[in-house]
Amino acid sequence: MYIINLSYHRPIEEVEALTEAHINWLQRYFAVDVFIAAGRKEPRSGGVIMAKDIDRSRLDTILAEDPFVAVAHYEVIKVNISRTSEALKALAEG
Repeated sequence: MYIINLSYHRPIEEVEALTEAHINWLQRYFAVDVFIAAGRKEPRSGGVIMAKDIDRSRLDTILAEDPFVAVAHYEVIKVNISRTSEALKALAEG
C-alpha cells in the first residue's frame, strides 16, 4: 500500500478554494476502490491518503489529477504491510 503525505505550500485560503474539488477527486478514487483512508493533519498543514498497492505509474497519474497539486507537495511512501490488528487484516493480504 501507499501512504501519501500532503504538505501545503500555499496559504490556507488557496487550499480552501480547492477543497470541494479535492473532496470530489477523493470520492472518485474511493468509489473505484483505490483509496483506503484520507484525512487532514492536525494542525492543518496538509493531509494523508492511504492507497491500495497499485502500479506506481497509475498512482502518479491519479495524484496528478488532484486539484491540490497547486497548493501541496506530495511525499509517496510505499509500505509492505506485514502485521496488522484483526480489524485491518485485509491490508496485509493485499
